[in-house]
Amino acid sequence: MESIKSIYRIGNGPSSSHTMGPKKAAKQFFEQNQKAKTFRATLFGSLAATGKGHLTDVSIASVFPEGALEIIWKAKEFKKRHPNAVSFEAFNENGDVLSEWTAYSIGGGAIVDEHTKLEESHIYPFKNMDEVLRYCNRNGLHLWEVVEAYEDDDIWDYLRKVWDIMVASVERGLENEGVLPSHLKLPRKAASYLIKAKAYIGSMRKRAEVFAYALAVSEENAAGGKIVTAPTCGSAGVMPSVLYYLRSQHNFSEVKILRALATAGLVGAVVKMNASISGAEVGCQGEIGTACAMGSAATTQLFGGTIFQVENSAEMGLEHHLGLTCDPVGGLVQIPCIERNAFAAARALNHNAFAMLNDGRHRISFDKIVQTMKQTGHDLPNIYKETSTGGLALFSGMADDE
Repeated sequence: MESIKSIYRIGNGPSSSHTMGPKKAAKQFFEQNQKAKTFRATLFGSLAATGKGHLTDVSIASVFPEGALEIIWKAKEFKKRHPNAVSFEAFNENGDVLSEWTAYSIGGGAIVDEHTKLEESHIYPFKNMDEVLRYCNRNGLHLWEVVEAYEDDDIWDYLRKVWDIMVASVERGLENEGVLPSHLKLPRKAASYLIKAKAYIGSMRKRAEVFAYALAVSEENAAGGKIVTAPTCGSAGVMPSVLYYLRSQHNFSEVKILRALATAGLVGAVVKMNASISGAEVGCQGEIGTACAMGSAATTQLFGGTIFQVENSAEMGLEHHLGLTCDPVGGLVQIPCIERNAFAAARALNHNAFAMLNDGRHRISFDKIVQTMKQTGHDLPNIYKETSTGGLALFSGMADDE
């Protein structure tokens, strides 16, 4: 498995696969071809289908000199390695091709090409969650201790930075009001949800607070704010809202929060290696489903669950999102993405409660759910995988009176 740093990437929204990844690829290509006079970027598949709504063209163009880049859109043409493909070409003053390169944005801001062997970046010797659990059980370890054993020495400093940015995105989102950028004119709701939460007591107040925190981060992401992928931009609101809520309710220390982040990161890394966290590849089950599994695992870890209860909690987080389609209205990470973060955060807390009431034994393992999610994603038609050609994406999203 890769480092959990590949799950927690710091950057600006609205999309890790459609904004962060393509911009990273553009920078790499431009740095290698700075003597070229003009450039061309051809977007394929999902990158082309929802690139406008995700600001793919804006993010790529920002890398090159003004007027030096031509962008071509080929939404109906899919490359074999991944639905998110972009080909770059560099030309001299005579129009001769100096260099060509095709990159694939595989989710979470990660970029690969035809020559990339993902195994080379693996730092963990485990193939799945079952192997992780057996290692932990044999050595009396918890999941976060596995992270500590195999990651670089700076992992806790990195997770501390991740947590700081998560907190900042929650608090910034709670302060910001107004309308989100796009033709949908969608109003921000996080601030009002937090105010309304104070009018309630008991479980209703707590649930409203969780909703407010998740909306805050998701709205910041939709506005292009600085967030942390967990594991993607579109699902970035789940982990921060769950941990921010638990810290405020139970006064967990920073050390405990960082260990929960480590455990959740390991869960995300297992999914990424054995299935996918890309909505363009497996639908929203790979984004929100994985985020919910991560949040569920983190919560159960914080409440003292065993490694088996943590695995059970994570399994429920992914299982109950199986088949979830990625059908963003207008190709924007707004409808239904923002609300999905809020409901996934609430589900994560419920999964913890369910897991802590039992001994962690259950029939379907986390690994089997990951395999099922991968197959389900393969079986989903492309119209439900971040192309905005099916499902909710068929609706305009505009107010009824318009």
